Amino acid sequence: MKTQAAVQPAFGQTFVLDELDVPDPGPGQALVKLISTGICHSQIHQMHNPALPRPWLLGHEATGVVTGVGRGVAHLKEGDHAVVTWVHRTPYRGRRPLQPTGVKYKGKPAHGIVYAWARDVLADADLVVRIPHDAPTDVTCIIGCAVLTGAGAVMNTVKARPGESVAVFGAGGVGLCAIQTAALLQAHPVIAVDLADDKLEFAREFGATHTVNASKTDPVEAIADVTGGGADYVFDAVGAKATMEQILPATRGGGPGADNHGGIAVLIGMPSGPITLDPAHFMFSQRQYRGSLGATYPDSDFQMFLRWYREGRFPLDKLVTRRYRFEQLHEACEALERGEILGRAIVEL
Repeated sequence: MKTQAAVQPAFGQTFVLDELDVPDPGPGQALVKLISTGICHSQIHQMHNPALPRPWLLGHEATGVVTGVGRGVAHLKEGDHAVVTWVHRTPYRGRRPLQPTGVKYKGKPAHGIVYAWARDVLADADLVVRIPHDAPTDVTCIIGCAVLTGAGAVMNTVKARPGESVAVFGAGGVGLCAIQTAALLQAHPVIAVDLADDKLEFAREFGATHTVNASKTDPVEAIADVTGGGADYVFDAVGAKATMEQILPATRGGGPGADNHGGIAVLIGMPSGPITLDPAHFMFSQRQYRGSLGATYPDSDFQMFLRWYREGRFPLDKLVTRRYRFEQLHEACEALERGEILGRAIVEL
């Protein structure tokens, strides 16, 4: 079959909306007709990454209806509603190599971890998670990246507990999901850091108890003032050099002893390049710096996120502030790059 998709034909080129040739699902694959897909900053990073193979397919969070499954796929059937994501359902040690799906663009194999800026997606079925038929098919698409990335970092990477302090740099879609999850887990205080006052005000609607505009004040000092020395957990949902270097000193310090650990700095935004850190933070304060990459268990966590949504505790519909048509993908990306989108934008197909 043929379908429309966003394709970057070569490095240095913008993406085009063009036809793909999609074969029938092979063993372990699923075909999904998409209803909605999210707009994530990761795709902007990918388009500027010369190391990725081209043609490159874009998008990695979506909701749709399963229209076909290959041999050996037991958890899906035709007609199921499902979220397409980039995190495998089956636990895996290390990093999986890119596996071509058989999709072709102008006769050449098209590449991608998964692709979701398209009308039809052929994917490894392990990247397709069934959801109930009564779940919405629009706002649920952002569970496939924004929610799992931000929420997973808070609840699975650091396992935040009631009363522990959390600060989040970057109040975009991923950062807001981290803030909301910290609030649901009864962390306190929950501090949002950003450069835009409108985004900081929006963060309060998702559970931020304090806000810091880093263009007006030193965020490390501000977090220390609010927490009495530094937060237990500080997340960077931006990935800029400044924020990557600020989150470690923004954590609380520890000291000598077997159980006198400092706080944990967690990078969840796509890193923009190398950084410089003072090793004294590690040695003398026993602080930790680590990454979090889609830290979820999709089968169980996605159902929990949906339950939180149904209970009114995780407002996906409030998080989605802009909706575009498929033909407006370029417009959506430009708005994202200009910092104009509160929360998350989605495309409805």
